[in-house]
Amino acid sequence: MPLHFVDPTAGALQPGELLVLTGAEAHHAAVVRRIRVGEEVTVGDGAGTWLTGTCESASSREVEVRVTGRRDVPASSPRLVLVQALAKGDRDELAVQAATELGVDEIVPWQAARSVSRWEGMKAEKGRARWEAIVREAAKQAHRPWIPQVSGLTRTAQLAERAASALVVVLEPSAEEALTGLAAQVRDADEIVLVVGPEGGIATEELQALQSAGARIARLGTEVLRTSTAGPAALAAVAVALGRW
Repeated sequence: MPLHFVDPTAGALQPGELLVLTGAEAHHAAVVRRIRVGEEVTVGDGAGTWLTGTCESASSREVEVRVTGRRDVPASSPRLVLVQALAKGDRDELAVQAATELGVDEIVPWQAARSVSRWEGMKAEKGRARWEAIVREAAKQAHRPWIPQVSGLTRTAQLAERAASALVVVLEPSAEEALTGLAAQVRDADEIVLVVGPEGGIATEELQALQSAGARIARLGTEVLRTSTAGPAALAAVAVALGRW
C-alpha cells in the first residue's frame, strides 16, 4: 500500500501538476518513512481530495510528487460522532486514535461529572490540540481522505441539545436496550452520536438529562468495557449495521 501524506494544497491540484511537501510532512516522508524517487504515494487535503502520485525528489526539507491521478471522495453519510468523556492517563487518547481508524467523522471531548481529568483554562486548548494531532496521524495511517473534526470541550447541557437533530446513543452497561436493537434507527439517522462516559461511569443526573432530551440509553453486550474501548466497539457495531463492513 502506498505511503499516505496530508497537505492542505492538495485540493487545488490536478493530474500532471507538481505537489511539494514541506515542513513536518517532508521530514516524515524523507527521514522517517524513507521515501525514494519513483515510489508511488497518496496525498490528501483532509477534506475529501485524494491524489495519487510518484515521488520525483526527496530531502528532509522538501519532497516533490508528480500527481498522476485525482479522486474527490464525498463525506460519509450518516455522520458518526463520538462524544468521549475525559479520562485519566491516556485512555481517552487511545479511544480517539482507534475511533479515527474506525471511521468516526467528529470527536467531541466531554467534561463529564465524574471525569477525573479536567480541562480548565489553557488546558482545554492544549488538550484539543493534542487530540487533533492524534486524529491527524491516525487518519494518515488509516488512509482516510477526510480527517475527523475535533470539536471544543462540551458540557452535558450542550450535549443534550444535540438530541434534537441527531440520534444520540448513551452507552451505559446497565441499560436494558442493546445497541444492536437500534439498528433501524441507525440506518434512518442523518447523524449518530455515541456517548461514552469516564472511568467512574455516567452520573445518574447526566443520564436523566440526556434521556429527557431524547437520547437513547443502550448497552454493549454483557461485559463492562473500559472508556478507551467502548467507543471504538460501538463504532464497529454501527459500521456493521450500516453495511460499511
